[in-house]
Amino acid sequence: MRRFLQVLTLFAMCAVHVHVHGSDSKPNIIVIYTDDHGYSDLGSQQVYEEVKTPHIDSLAAGGVRMTDGYSTAPQCVPSRGGLLSGQYQTKFGLESNPQMQDAAIMQRFGHLETIPERLRKAGYVTGMAGKWHLGINEADAISAHGFDKVYFKHSDGPGHWNMNLQGKDIEPQVQKGGGYHLELISEFACAFIDRFQDSPFFFYLAFRAPHVPLDAPQKYLNRFPGEMPERRRQALGMLSAVDDGVGRILATLRRNGLEENTLIFIISDNGAPLKIHKLDAPGGGPGWDGSLNDPMNGEKGMLTEGGIRVPFVVHWKGTIPGGQVYSQPVITLDVAATSCAVAGLPEDPSLDGVNLLPYLKKVKKGAPHDVLYWRWLGQSAIRKGKWKYLRSDDREYLFDLEKDFEETNNLLSSSPKIAADLHAELRVWAETQTPPGIWAMKSEGMSRAARQYFDWYLDKKRENRNR
Repeated sequence: MRRFLQVLTLFAMCAVHVHVHGSDSKPNIIVIYTDDHGYSDLGSQQVYEEVKTPHIDSLAAGGVRMTDGYSTAPQCVPSRGGLLSGQYQTKFGLESNPQMQDAAIMQRFGHLETIPERLRKAGYVTGMAGKWHLGINEADAISAHGFDKVYFKHSDGPGHWNMNLQGKDIEPQVQKGGGYHLELISEFACAFIDRFQDSPFFFYLAFRAPHVPLDAPQKYLNRFPGEMPERRRQALGMLSAVDDGVGRILATLRRNGLEENTLIFIISDNGAPLKIHKLDAPGGGPGWDGSLNDPMNGEKGMLTEGGIRVPFVVHWKGTIPGGQVYSQPVITLDVAATSCAVAGLPEDPSLDGVNLLPYLKKVKKGAPHDVLYWRWLGQSAIRKGKWKYLRSDDREYLFDLEKDFEETNNLLSSSPKIAADLHAELRVWAETQTPPGIWAMKSEGMSRAARQYFDWYLDKKRENRNR
């Protein structure tokens, strides 16, 4: 009888384990967010042969690579606000990096439900590691916005955590040393997965890479021998460390039998800063971060494609058919809408994104979005189908992105009616933002840097550029 009870208990435990990981359970969700990571710099983008990201490339091959994936802003703080809220960040007035220090704006952000706050209602455990950049007291802000387990760490300097790398709870405290920050936060993510393997979980892994200061250890630099700018070598080294982290996470998911029950997003927050001339300045500090946006035009700080079209991969083994190259426009706002949908939460009209799953599973046809919008300082833009209308103060541009995704041929004079209609639609949307207006943050015109960028990338002949 005792032996029978032991076998019965073991059977019951196995049955519970199958139920937890079975097809009817809520999927785990992992969002991997890179930083100033240009469009070119995944191996799966097939732009530069020197890029080595085999683990991320495997996710793209087994899932979906978005050719037209967008961030909501060409800068770190507002793009993160849009991602985590699932709403255009300009709705609550978050438009540029300095506004992270504006108490009224951040209070409005605080009143919104973030992805982890929403998923908690569906029974999810939530975790975050890496860069936050959405409030002055960052360590406190992360937990306040819905994350249970936190490791705030975006440099080799002091961080802050409430769970250690063995997955044990600790009193919230400063964390110092211990290794390279990109490796440490990957290790934290793996500890979180191991600990919460039997619960649905959401994890946000925000790598500060390849953002300056460039700090790849020598072992990563050694992977990229040969002649190239040192800043390029540093960027590739940092991205290689990110890719190693993704590989460790995949191995952890597989070891725990979770790969087929985990939805993974890999996205950059905005395009790479080239500082026009891509100077290979020594020191690894401010300037070009070594990443590249080719073949997109422009860079971080612009609403051209180079500033907002980013690496964007979605993977869910066994649910999303693999090997897809998807060319309909999508945006980081879709992460929240998709996550809430797969978690079984009701639709919320306050979310500005779209549940991508029916489109990626080929259940729904057509484009997820009729139109996408942007507003950033003196710039604003709208994409509707193949058409993109862009303003920067009084400069206007119209591009057919199907024929000219490099934005070299301004069709404003040849298609004035299309431009006028898009301009009008952009104005209607802009009036719903905070504060209202197509140039809400315009002061005395474009900054000197913005004028130089638009002069260089859009208003000069392409052959005169230092590509």
